[in-house]
Amino acid sequence: MARAPEPGTPAPDFTLPGVQLDQDTAHRREFRLADAAGSPLVLVFYPGDDTLVCTRQLCSYNSELHQFTELGATVWCISGQDLDSHERFARKRGLHLPLLSDTGEAVARAYGITAPGIGLRRSVFVLDGAGTVRWRHVALAGLTFQRPDTLLRQLAALGSSPAARG
Repeated sequence: MARAPEPGTPAPDFTLPGVQLDQDTAHRREFRLADAAGSPLVLVFYPGDDTLVCTRQLCSYNSELHQFTELGATVWCISGQDLDSHERFARKRGLHLPLLSDTGEAVARAYGITAPGIGLRRSVFVLDGAGTVRWRHVALAGLTFQRPDTLLRQLAALGSSPAARG
């Protein structure tokens, strides 16, 4: 099994289908890591749509989305559910973050965050504009999550770095 990429190493590349709610319209498209080049990216791996902790986590990031944007960053959320599940979840909770579908958990495995019997571990990776992992958190149990202020501090620390801009 792959290990989670260490800070200072390139993030594993991927392409995943995703859905993003814009007002009342759900847009489905492919999300490629390479397309995010040039700007910081926060990758949020979460176990499941509309579950207690995941809902709290994604709603907290969604409510602070403007702060992520002010730092030039985007936030992509990845789990194993299909796009229909993601769309229902986004509509129910008013989430405007892209929700990407990793149904076979190939991307989760590439990031080294799967565990037998658990599936994917709740994890967050902060990437700079060059696609390099600058910070990560991989939860053991996944009963809590990294708060938006923690992620925003990590992004702010990237801000003056040339690597953050690609």
